[in-house]
Amino acid sequence: MSLPRCALLWARLPAGRQAGHLAAVCSALRPHFGPFPGALGRVPAVAAASSSASGGSKAPNTSLFVPLTVKPQGPSADGDVGAELTRPLDKNEVKKILDKFYKRKEIQKLGADYGLDARLFHQAFISFRNYIMQSHSLDVDIHIVLNDICFSAAHVDDLFPFFLRHAKQIFPVLECKDDLRKISDLRIPPNWYPEARAIQRKIIFHSGPTNSGKTYHAIQKYLSAKSGVYCGPLKLLAHEIFEKSNAAGVPCDLVTGEERVTVEPDGKQAGHVACTVEMCSVTTPYEVAVIDEIQMIRDPARGWAWTRALLGLCAEEVHLCGESAAIDLVTELMYTTGEEVEVRSYERLTPISVLDHALESLDNLRPGDCIVCFSKNDIYSVSRQIEIRGLESAVIYGSLPPGTKLAQAKKFNDPDDPCKILVATDAIGMGLNLSIRRIIFYSLIKPSINEKGEREIEPITTSQALQIAGRAGRYSTQFKEGEVTTMNREDLGLLKEILNRPVDPIRAAGLHPTAEQIEMFAYHLPDTTLSNLIDIFVDFSQVDGQYFVCNMDDFKFSAELIQHIPLSLRVRYVFCTAPINKKQPFVCSSLLQFARQYSRNEPLTFAWLRRYIKWPLLPPKNIKDLVDLEAVHDVLDLYLWLSYRFMDMFPDASLVRHLQKELDGIIQDGVHNITKLIKISETHKLLNLQSLSTGSQSRLSETLKSQARRIRSTKRESKAAEPPSCSAGERSLASRLVQQGLLTPDMLKQLEQEWLTQQTEQGKERTDSGTYSKGTRRRKKEPDSE
Repeated sequence: MSLPRCALLWARLPAGRQAGHLAAVCSALRPHFGPFPGALGRVPAVAAASSSASGGSKAPNTSLFVPLTVKPQGPSADGDVGAELTRPLDKNEVKKILDKFYKRKEIQKLGADYGLDARLFHQAFISFRNYIMQSHSLDVDIHIVLNDICFSAAHVDDLFPFFLRHAKQIFPVLECKDDLRKISDLRIPPNWYPEARAIQRKIIFHSGPTNSGKTYHAIQKYLSAKSGVYCGPLKLLAHEIFEKSNAAGVPCDLVTGEERVTVEPDGKQAGHVACTVEMCSVTTPYEVAVIDEIQMIRDPARGWAWTRALLGLCAEEVHLCGESAAIDLVTELMYTTGEEVEVRSYERLTPISVLDHALESLDNLRPGDCIVCFSKNDIYSVSRQIEIRGLESAVIYGSLPPGTKLAQAKKFNDPDDPCKILVATDAIGMGLNLSIRRIIFYSLIKPSINEKGEREIEPITTSQALQIAGRAGRYSTQFKEGEVTTMNREDLGLLKEILNRPVDPIRAAGLHPTAEQIEMFAYHLPDTTLSNLIDIFVDFSQVDGQYFVCNMDDFKFSAELIQHIPLSLRVRYVFCTAPINKKQPFVCSSLLQFARQYSRNEPLTFAWLRRYIKWPLLPPKNIKDLVDLEAVHDVLDLYLWLSYRFMDMFPDASLVRHLQKELDGIIQDGVHNITKLIKISETHKLLNLQSLSTGSQSRLSETLKSQARRIRSTKRESKAAEPPSCSAGERSLASRLVQQGLLTPDMLKQLEQEWLTQQTEQGKERTDSGTYSKGTRRRKKEPDSE
């Protein structure tokens, strides 16, 4: 190649890249001018550069790093400059060079110094090799280095800078690890709230069990103040304080995720506000703040909201109401802010006792009884069995609208109403005033989600048991003493053990990344999905010992659901924080549809929403219809929640609220007649409460085994119990299932026949010689598939 041609090709290169290509061009011109002094070193020079690589922090979880795609280069308009400066590359030789590069231990160690563990190194190399082999033309610098390596004029280690550059392209997190660690540093959260730190707050902890008057004393202080904010865990509690304040002549506004109510005629904010804890303002000054159920600061999903309120509320006095288990943690947190905690302890106002006998049969129910279940199927089954006995019951569970819950509570509390029995989930644990004499635990097993987002099936905790049991015999109701027992005799010992355990002290408070932090993360990782951003943020985050990062599985679920819809990051973040029940397909599809409409800049009008939910809706004819109506109510809640964040795109909040009230009335009528709906559902085989599917049998077995293990461990300390015979155990289980309404005598006979048939078939299979035939294997799978 002539020197003028080299000069012409050099001039074509962008000015910013000429310096980077200098060594490569020197190598190309080496045959013309001999070796150049001060040529680039090989591994030692690169290794020296590695000393600047970030280190000293905890190693990130590299399985969260999703590689980006770097497309091979196509034909260049300027031609293959590298080939003109040297010669075209032999792809077979290049492949051998790359394989040699990959196998060198020195290169792998050097990659580890830059954050490329074995997994990332392998992925980066595969991408790098594909890029080299599939590109029509390579950058001049790497082309020349590869050419020199082919002619032994350079070392294979000289490829490392190009490999590292490519690795940072597909794993951009490697380029900005230090910045990401700074952004995700969640240490010293009190410093996030400068307005609160600017004042000296008085912290008063009202500690005591349920029905001890702790919240009453805090609310009295709230009502007597010139301004105040009440932060509660539920909309029902916020509504209760809102109504109580205004009834007492203290103007009070209401703020929840789905609702804003101002009582002043001109729309001006009142001095007092009752809100759900997530909605409290940390910039508005108040004289008194009340944070209810402070022990929920440990909640794996919502704990961050209590942490934010505790550290951030700008109030002269902050009154905390909750369990004594939170005292030590709150004291530690307030020590970091320089604020002292005054503890006021309260005793229960009415006595409560655990009975020495279980209910055992629904025939033993009395007025004022409340049966607590932990699943909807149990709710339906118990309600049906009560109705068979000629009794009327009220029903309360979590997914019911607030208006329906209040209507059912009013029905149960009314002394003139024939309904004297309540069937409920642990939703009665807070937010409802109920006149209960006796709490009956139908089961002690409750599914839950731990801090890692894993589903667990364990007995209820002491805190949960005390919260539910404390609803019996509340002060100011007609029952001055409370009683607690279980449905089954086998559970009573476990209940007593649970209630007698000391409540474990709360060790840590929840934290949650803000939208601003996620935006800064996205600035550094623009091509990363929001769900993956959250994973990386949590992995990189650093917290003090008194804090933990809340579980964000629901957020990630929504993020993955709407990932393909074009939205700005801030809008996407807001949609993902919308509270939805991910177990309801219609609610999930509605979030998707709302986001799609938003991305098209098409306002979601009242007329559009009516068509979407197929309004008007008919009263439920069976349980499935009732569940569908509950899902529609949740969709309207979602619309209202979004309407306060995107008012222009969700413009008809007032009309939707009126529609939701109509729907609430329809659901109330359905729940009022729930036993009829259950009966119709059973008749049409839409609800199978009597026969157990394979899955429900295994879940029941798992539950009973878990309970039995705990009961045996408890009894082992006191005395050795002789295990029952198999036949006795079977009779006990069968009679209990029949008693609970899960089996009828006819269904029991049918199960026995099926079991005998199955045993006969298995006996025949055992007589077969050798392996099973293909048809036999298919028959064995049929029961599971059914």
